[in-house]
Amino acid sequence: MFLISDAMAENGAGPLGGGIEIFIMIGIFFAIMYFMIIRPQQKRSKNHQKLISSLSKGDEIVTTGGMMGKIQNIGDNSVTLEISEGVAIKLQKSSISSVLPKGTLRNE
Repeated sequence: MFLISDAMAENGAGPLGGGIEIFIMIGIFFAIMYFMIIRPQQKRSKNHQKLISSLSKGDEIVTTGGMMGKIQNIGDNSVTLEISEGVAIKLQKSSISSVLPKGTLRNE
């Protein structure tokens, strides 16, 4: 028994221990994955849905592409955004990243 100690050879357990310890380690791994990756992503998604549902006409927003403008019209899945005087674009609600404080965009 050069590579395996006598105690392990007699016990019949492998180098990682018995079966229950492996299941505990896998459970701990999935718990860590849940609290480090899945749960924060769900919170971000929930906050973004709350932001999208609270939009109203006249809000000043920033898109994920960096465009800033004022909402002219809100549809079911899209908004019409005025990015300059007389220039309006239509985009999906999901592309809105944040709402700016009132008066941030001023026509000078």
